[in-house]
Amino acid sequence: MNGKFISIEGVEGAGKSTQLDFIQRYLMGQGIQLTVTREPGGTELGEQIRTLLLTPTTTGMAVNTELLLMFAARAEHVAQVINPALANGNWVLSDRFTDATFAYQGGGRGIDLQRINEIAAWTLNGLQPDLTLLFDLPVEVGQQRVLSRNQGVDRFEQEKIEFFERIRACYLDRAQQEPHRIKIIDASQSIADIEIQLTNILKPLL
Repeated sequence: MNGKFISIEGVEGAGKSTQLDFIQRYLMGQGIQLTVTREPGGTELGEQIRTLLLTPTTTGMAVNTELLLMFAARAEHVAQVINPALANGNWVLSDRFTDATFAYQGGGRGIDLQRINEIAAWTLNGLQPDLTLLFDLPVEVGQQRVLSRNQGVDRFEQEKIEFFERIRACYLDRAQQEPHRIKIIDASQSIADIEIQLTNILKPLL
């Protein structure tokens, strides 16, 4: 029996990393064999591509180059990590997947969504998460959280607020189109309240 595939999405500062730890603990506490991974990245090659994409000193990259690098890392990720784990009956928990490309490269960069659809169809062979948890909060709040980390910003985090407003709008539009798969988490609430939201969504999947 194949495992379940869960992805986590959201704008910068939405608290994905904190809640990923909770989701991991919750699922493993239910006896789930879990593979935890991330995008871009998840493989040796993918992590090298991640460095290219996120390093702030990487400047002048064409938007199509960015798009293709994202899918190159994802194709490797699917082939080397996600599909083998699912075939072995493991569940997969991924920090971002294809919805992020629609939001960031589609909504944020303005790349035609049909082009993204075509590349996704070619590289993923129909693979999509069984459940996507979309951590949503006002962009201004997320930006304040990012700046409060005092850890510097990556190549995407240094974009202007309008970029992230477009990303958020695209995420919410996708959630409206696929409510059976994409569940919106109110990330402006307390950590305890967010954990309650997550538990209520995850229970039916078990």
